[in-house]
Parts: sequence; C-alpha cells; structure tokens
Amino acid sequence: MLSAQAPNDTIRVAFIGVGNRGAFLLKHMLNVPGIKVVAICDLDPERLKAAQAAVAAAGGSADAYPEFRKMLDRKDIDAVVIATPVNVHKEMVIAALEVGKHVYSEKPMGLEPEQCRQILTATQSAKGIYQAGFQLRHDPNRNASMKYIKAGGIGKVVFLQGYRHSGDLPHNTPWYFDRSVSGDSIVEQACHIIDLMVWAAGAAPVRAFGSGGINLYKNDPPGRTVMDNYTVIYEFPGDLRFTFSHIFFDPPQFSGIKERVFGADAAIDLATATVITRAGKTEKIPVPDAGQDSTYMSLAAFIANAKGRRTPLNDAESARRSTLTAMMGRKSIYEKRIVEWKEVDV
Repeated sequence: MLSAQAPNDTIRVAFIGVGNRGAFLLKHMLNVPGIKVVAICDLDPERLKAAQAAVAAAGGSADAYPEFRKMLDRKDIDAVVIATPVNVHKEMVIAALEVGKHVYSEKPMGLEPEQCRQILTATQSAKGIYQAGFQLRHDPNRNASMKYIKAGGIGKVVFLQGYRHSGDLPHNTPWYFDRSVSGDSIVEQACHIIDLMVWAAGAAPVRAFGSGGINLYKNDPPGRTVMDNYTVIYEFPGDLRFTFSHIFFDPPQFSGIKERVFGADAAIDLATATVITRAGKTEKIPVPDAGQDSTYMSLAAFIANAKGRRTPLNDAESARRSTLTAMMGRKSIYEKRIVEWKEVDV
C-alpha cells in the first residue's frame, strides 16, 4: 500500500539500476525538491557504493540492496526509478506497481509487444502512477514546439522526418549490443525520436517498411547482434508519412540528430524550437524553462505527478504506442516486408 501522503509531503525514492543511465538519473533526482533517496539496488557492488556516495554528498543516506524484491518490501518507499537493461523492465515495473509504488521506468517499455500490454494492464489497477522515461517530451524546446504544432502554428501536419546519425554506442556497456537484452537499436535507442513523432502525428501508424543491418561493425564488439544502420518509413492515418534513419558510423560534426515536423504553412525543428515559414521567414518560438535539462524536467514532473496523483504526459498508453511503433519497424526490417499496426497491437 502507498504511504499516506499530503500534497507537499516528501516522496521517498528508491533506485533499481545505477549504471550509466541510472547514475545520471540519480544525479538529477537529487536536485528535485521534495524528495529523499532512501534505497539503491544494483548487482554491481561498486555501482552501489558510488550511488550511496552520491546520495551522501547531497546530504542524505541510502541503504544498498543487491536484490530488488527485498527492497520493494519496504513500506517507507513511495516511488521507484528503474534504469536497468530492457529485458527486465516488465518484471520490475509490475513488481513495483503491485506493492503500490509510483514507478518511473526508463524507455523502452519492454522487449516485445506482449510485455507492453502486461505493463499497461498492471497500471490500470495500480495505486501508484507509471511514467515512462521518454524524457524528450519534457525538454523545454521540444515541449514548446509540440504545443505550437498542436495549436496549429505550422498548419496541418503533412510530413515527419527524423534521423539519428552518430558514432557507435559505448563498448563498455555490453548489453547495448545484444538484441535479446536491448531489443535492438531501433527499440532501445531510436524510441526517443519515434516517440516525438508519434506524439506529433497524434495516432499510431498504420504500417511500416524498413531495411537495415550491420554493414561496418560486424562482430564489433564481439558477438554484436544489434544493427549499425537502418531506415524505416512509417505511414500514419491521413496519408501522413514519417521517415527515419539511424546509423552508428557517422563522422563527427557530419550529420547529427534531427527531428523535424513539416506543416502546410511552415516547418519546425523540435530540438531548437525554430520555425521557418513557407515564405522563408525564420522565427524562434517562446520556450518556457529554456535551458533546463530534459532528464531533470522529466523527473521533476514525475515527482509532481506522484504527489498530485496526476496522469503523466508520458504515461503507459503513450509509452506503449511509441514502443510498439519502434517494434513495428524492427519487425519490418527483420522480416523484409511491410508490417501492419495490427500485427504488433496485441
């Protein structure tokens, strides 16, 4: 059961997973007002020590646990942040929800469509809220851009474009390269941009067709099963298309990352909140909270949502839709055919 909380009570937070991403989340959570980090769980003793030291440096104290279920037995934990490899998201999310905790779980929702459905079902009877780690929804520029689009600022949305071109993923994180653990790069990495475009489209895609593989980094690192390049075309209702490409061998300062929405009257770059009209006029739209970090904003929103029992912007239903969209593209690439939404919407 959830502890009784007045609207302004301190939220007592526990972390499961404090590796690269989890440690980054912890750093930002420690700056969120109205929280106290009281417990840390990780299989790696050195990561546990480092996380405890970070909490101590912020003036707090957190108990360490090598096993998450024992930690979840504590009645004084209100909220849990999960930042583990994707293959254990479902197990940990459902376990935390079942004992009444609020849950912030990193993206993607799961490895396969059925896992997404199971999490969604669990949230529907849960006492706590569920928020997915699609933090770009809380990035000030992207959030302001999306509000501008939804208010009709660029006219009817007619085309979506995204690409993520970079160097390879960090080789010191082996699970990134095992698609049985990560879900492959389109599900584990690209889901952020895919989530933004699903949000812009306002609906699930109808179908997808993609192609990809490993062209440069074959067996690098050894045993690699995730793609190093792919392209997907999604079709949404209303004859709206979204093209997305993702490569891991982009030279520095060559391409980068783009998230663009084209409308009948203008186009907008989500990351910079810059609009260019059909007549060629450039405008930077107003951005509340400009310069704030998207991860901090997402975690602060989670705590506010937990205190107010509010539905998150990135709730279970939106997270499921975006994760399934990534899985739809993955299925098309693997099976070399057009895939319909109904094939993943289980």
